[in-house]
Amino acid sequence: MVTEPHEHAHPGPRQYVAVGVILAIITAVEVATFYLHIPLLILIPVLLALAAVKFSLVVMFFMHLKFDPRLFTWLFLFGLVLAGALLTAMLVRPISAM
Repeated sequence: MVTEPHEHAHPGPRQYVAVGVILAIITAVEVATFYLHIPLLILIPVLLALAAVKFSLVVMFFMHLKFDPRLFTWLFLFGLVLAGALLTAMLVRPISAM
């Protein structure tokens, strides 16, 4: 007996436009946050968090990860956490050397 792979319904154009609008809003929040002149110790984590949200949306919808097995989601999240940890380590080292 041959079984067909389980197919998921992909989002339509309306959902892609909605995700695009959400990404544009998050980008506007990032730009506005930058111009608020808040301290760097607050600004950097806020911008990194917003970038992580945008990364997740792009991966889930435009790369169709939302419709793939959960293993792929965990692999992308592991890469994101690893990159964030590496970036944090690189940023902390020069500050502590001063």
